[in-house]
Amino acid sequence: MKFSIITPSYNSAKTISDTINSIINQTHKDLEYIIIDGLSRDNTVDIVRKYQDNNQIKLVSEKDAGIYDAMNKGVKMTTGDIVGILNSDDFYYNDDVLNKVNKVFESDDSIDAVYGDLVYVDQDDITKQTRYWRSGEYNEKNINWGWIMPHPTVFIRKRVYDHSDKIFDTQFSIAADYELLLRLLKVNKIKVHYLPEIITKMRAGGTSGRDLKHRIRGWKELRLAWTVNHLRVPSLFIVRRVLGKVGQFLSRPQAK
Repeated sequence: MKFSIITPSYNSAKTISDTINSIINQTHKDLEYIIIDGLSRDNTVDIVRKYQDNNQIKLVSEKDAGIYDAMNKGVKMTTGDIVGILNSDDFYYNDDVLNKVNKVFESDDSIDAVYGDLVYVDQDDITKQTRYWRSGEYNEKNINWGWIMPHPTVFIRKRVYDHSDKIFDTQFSIAADYELLLRLLKVNKIKVHYLPEIITKMRAGGTSGRDLKHRIRGWKELRLAWTVNHLRVPSLFIVRRVLGKVGQFLSRPQAK
């Protein structure tokens, strides 16, 4: 199957090489790579263009309305069967990730999305793990407790996007990825499969967790995600979600 991987970027010169290398070195070679840049002011675009000399990378660098607008642009450009989104400070765990995900999709055409586990690493030392997000098997009841799969590990069939009225809702500045997954799971009832493997490494310190102000804003958007989908916000939703993350700081990947 053909994969379409999208990377939204803005002033990502320090990290984007790790992202690009983790994609172009994948053992599964049937893929297209699309980078949507928001007119970076550093040398992000120059770095990408150096990679373009030897790799098939589609680059769009133009003004956008934020990261979710960039993701929407990227999804609309895709021509593959499977779509994945990898931010410009994230990278795949190893070179065999897409191959493993591809095998799952090929095993069952009814599977709409595949997801796995996520490891957070220190921003300055990517060999240092700070948090391990073991997703676990999907159970719709767990969503009421604040559970959702980590978006950087999610791969979705293009047909799901093609049949959706909207992709990322740009009224959200922090939680549009959560809203999309909530909508696909609770409203559209897509079929998902959990791959018990680490898929992605993510540098710690994202927008939603930057400080208390951003955390509060993020929590408000999580609640809004339920409201815009005409779903009742579960009682103690935010408290349950926060408590559910505590174990991620104590958990460690199992040796394989």
